[in-house]
Amino acid sequence: MKATRIAAAGVAAASAVLVLSAPAFAHVSVQPEGEAAKGGYATVNFKVPNERDDASTTKLEVSFPADHPLASVMPQPIDGWSVKVTKSKLAKPLTLHGEKIDEAVSKVTWTATGKGVEPGFFQKFPLSIGALPEDTDELVFKALQTYDNKEVVRWIEPQKEGQEEPENPAPALALSAASADGHHGSSTAEDASDTSKSAADSSTEASSADSSDTTARVLGVVGIVVGVAGVAYGVLAGRRRTSA
Repeated sequence: MKATRIAAAGVAAASAVLVLSAPAFAHVSVQPEGEAAKGGYATVNFKVPNERDDASTTKLEVSFPADHPLASVMPQPIDGWSVKVTKSKLAKPLTLHGEKIDEAVSKVTWTATGKGVEPGFFQKFPLSIGALPEDTDELVFKALQTYDNKEVVRWIEPQKEGQEEPENPAPALALSAASADGHHGSSTAEDASDTSKSAADSSTEASSADSSDTTARVLGVVGIVVGVAGVAYGVLAGRRRTSA
């Protein structure tokens, strides 16, 4: 009896460990390639795992936040999928590069033209987006995942601070701080300038080295000539003394 109780306790403890260590179910998420800085542009990937063993994902609809509209959204072509970008009129126009924008992307829809995301696989759906807002730390999207058996999973629940992750969390994109100078590509220009300066310095040093080498050669030849002349003079002087 005692051994049986110990065994049962061991099984219960092991089960508790497995439950606590088991990973959360995969869900639709969004991550940037590199970083997504406020006020800038970024390439992001919506990652869609297939959570079913007997159905394939054949459609993904991503709705964009209306409180932080994005004027520029460009999808990357994906083999086996068609994509549609839907725009809507803005209640309050945006100013982008000095121009007023009165509409923004409200939804992007991908539809499988082939087998879709089969069981045991996932798919990334890339987008280039911007300009990213400067008055928030994250963008929350709503995603609908449709399977070929007509099931629709709604990933639309926002994560609330201090609470556990909801059952169907909405994809959220964290935004990093804007660059200090507010410019893009300035470091590249500085690097190019530094490279040119370095190349010019190298050229000057090379020219100086060539000049020094040429001077050394000339002096060497002059030295040899002087040496030969001195030897010849010595030989002639010796002969004159012998003759005398």
